[in-house]
Amino acid sequence: MEVQQMSVFDGAQRDTVPQTSKPENAEKVSPSELEKTVSLLEVQATMRELCQQEASVTQRLNALVASQNELNRSLARLDISRATLGSQAVSTRSIGNTMLSNASIAAKRISAAVNRLDLEQARVKDTLHVVEQVAELKTCVLGVTGSMGAAQDWEAAATYLNRASRIPSSVINGSFAEEIVPTSEVPELPKITLEQAAQSLQGLFLREFQRAAAENNGSKVTRFFKLFPLIGKSGVGLDVYGRYVCQGVAARARSNLNAGTGGSQATEGFFYANALTKLFEHVAQIIEHHGGLVELHYGAGSMVRVIERLQTEADIQGGIIIDTWSDERSIDRRLTDIRSYAFTFLVQSFLPAQPARSGTPRAGSPNKRRVPGDSRRQDEEGIDTKGIDTLLSEMTTMAARWSLYCRFIALQCKQGSIQGSLEDGILKVPSFITTSALNRKIADRITAPINATTTFLLRRSVERAFQLDEQPSGLSLNLAKPPQSHAPYISSAVDDVMYIVNQVVERSLATSQRSVFSSVLPSVTRVLDSDFIGMIQRKMRDECYPKAAVQGALPPENTIVAFLVLINDLDVGCDYVRRIVQSWLEGFRRVDSSEEKAEGSSKSLDSLYPFEGDALHAANLLKSLQQSFEAKASELIGDGIYVVCKNVVKPRLRPLLADAFRDIDYQMNEEGQAEAKGGIEDDDGSDPGVDEGAQDHFQRGWDALTKPIARIFTNGNSERLLNSVIAYLAEMLEKRIWSYYGRINDYGAIRLERDIAGLVNIVVRGSRYGLRDAFARCTQICLIMNMEEDEWAETQASSTSGSDPVQDAGWVLDGDERARARAMVQSRKG
Repeated sequence: MEVQQMSVFDGAQRDTVPQTSKPENAEKVSPSELEKTVSLLEVQATMRELCQQEASVTQRLNALVASQNELNRSLARLDISRATLGSQAVSTRSIGNTMLSNASIAAKRISAAVNRLDLEQARVKDTLHVVEQVAELKTCVLGVTGSMGAAQDWEAAATYLNRASRIPSSVINGSFAEEIVPTSEVPELPKITLEQAAQSLQGLFLREFQRAAAENNGSKVTRFFKLFPLIGKSGVGLDVYGRYVCQGVAARARSNLNAGTGGSQATEGFFYANALTKLFEHVAQIIEHHGGLVELHYGAGSMVRVIERLQTEADIQGGIIIDTWSDERSIDRRLTDIRSYAFTFLVQSFLPAQPARSGTPRAGSPNKRRVPGDSRRQDEEGIDTKGIDTLLSEMTTMAARWSLYCRFIALQCKQGSIQGSLEDGILKVPSFITTSALNRKIADRITAPINATTTFLLRRSVERAFQLDEQPSGLSLNLAKPPQSHAPYISSAVDDVMYIVNQVVERSLATSQRSVFSSVLPSVTRVLDSDFIGMIQRKMRDECYPKAAVQGALPPENTIVAFLVLINDLDVGCDYVRRIVQSWLEGFRRVDSSEEKAEGSSKSLDSLYPFEGDALHAANLLKSLQQSFEAKASELIGDGIYVVCKNVVKPRLRPLLADAFRDIDYQMNEEGQAEAKGGIEDDDGSDPGVDEGAQDHFQRGWDALTKPIARIFTNGNSERLLNSVIAYLAEMLEKRIWSYYGRINDYGAIRLERDIAGLVNIVVRGSRYGLRDAFARCTQICLIMNMEEDEWAETQASSTSGSDPVQDAGWVLDGDERARARAMVQSRKG
């Protein structure tokens, strides 16, 4: 009975379960799972899963059956299409075998016939061309022979040879030409005939060219010079032309040199420099005037061979001029004198001061040589400085002319597109110039002496300037005495030395020789750093160091003034060097614009140094000169300012502050405060909120202290001194404020704040607002003392919060210092 009910229930369930598809990956019910079912719910769930599986399988089977019918229909259609295509393929093969094969055979036969016809036509053309060339060859051979005969028409003969040179050698040496060209008049082979004619004409042209050159017949020289390339002898023509122009160069150079030999012209002025200049100008004129003719008849770049030949002659003639100049000017002896010069004054100036000795010094002792004026007289007797300066001018002129000549040759080579001309837009000196004998001689005989002579003259000028040094007259720390000279107040040595430095830099750069300025500019740097700054440092240390003779007193006034002038010497010297260097570097920077380059001054480095990297190297050396001098001078200026601040200003600054705050009561009551304010308003009508008692005293003392020094100092030195003094003044002023701890009331705090603000205004007046930062601690102490209670409470609240009150409010005082400042007033103490 239970089984029968179960089956009925199962049928009902089967009818009510929806026939929905189940995913392919649904889990299947296994027999083991059916055996594990023990309850009615589990049996029903298993039954539902079985129904879903059955529906899914049925759906997939139906889909396969439906697709099988469509597949059968597609296969049937393919069978029909295959049968149709088979018949069409049979028809196509039949057409190709019967109709197109004959046409293909005919096309191949026609193409082969056309190719044979083109080949025969090309052979006919080649044959005709060879026949024409042989006919041209026969015409040239007969024309050369005829022109060289009774007619003696050399231009025509050269033209026929030039025409024959255009015929290929294979035609000239061919059997056909050898058979056709020879005639009864000219039985030789054409090659032999042409070679013999060329050799004969070459000898003839050489003889005629030399004869015209000897007769100085310019037209005949040009006539035969143009014929050499026509007969294929361009090298011979260029060589003979080079010898011809070199003869003119040699004759002109000997004439210029002999014009002054043995006379006064050779020993005076710039005779040899002018002779060398004329030599270079003559060579340049030949290249410029004859270059067009050579390029026209001999081809582009052919002028370089003539230039090389001219350079060889220039080496000879220029070497003669330089050797004669060297002997005439006694260069070796003068260089020996220069190298042996001891610079006695400079050397002895750097030695420690010798104590005075009694008695007569022995002969030749250093003490005797240090007699003023005596060493100067002995040095001047040893070397003629004026003559050395004239000699240096002549040498720099010769070096500058050689540089200009090298630039001209490089530009000519650039136009000829030869080696050393222009690669990547960079101008380079041709190799035959750098390896020439004249270049080596100029380096040995001119460039090296320039370097030695320039260094000597600069050191001697520094020595002479300090020997004749004069301090500015009428300077005094008394403002009632006006100075008798004009600002800036410097010694005469600065102007003298910097004038010579400017001349030396300008001379060395004007030579346009990299080897010159590469040696001279470092020498200038070395002399300025060691000799010029060294002499000033020695004077500051040994002669005018501001030191009080008695403890607590001020140094002598003349010593202070001399020390201030020496500091000015360094500051003005930096300005001079900066202007000298910038005058060259500004011209160097202007070359970025083509218009500015065309309108640039003659001091432009790029116009003086067109070769690769020279201008940049010169600019770097100039910058190094400025940086080195400014670094050493600034260091010594800083030391001098420190000495002035320590020995001159600070001893008077402490009494000045003490006097300014003397007899000032900061425990005044309200009536005293009102009386002070009322007195100010009634007396002079000034700001009623400011008590000027401390300010008046401080301003009088401050002006008396700083104005005499500022009148002598340069602006830069005054600023440096003020920066140094303000730091010390702010420190003392802060100590003065802290000293009033517990001795000041509310009204006194107001007055103290006004006094401090007034003092700060006096110190930083004159557009020096940035210097107020040095007094930030002083002003903040006064600010905290006069804060209202609510403001102070806010300040304290911010300090106890998470924010940083020092950064938020710009405080330079820490928390303990602010609390101490707040407690300074008596009413808030404790």
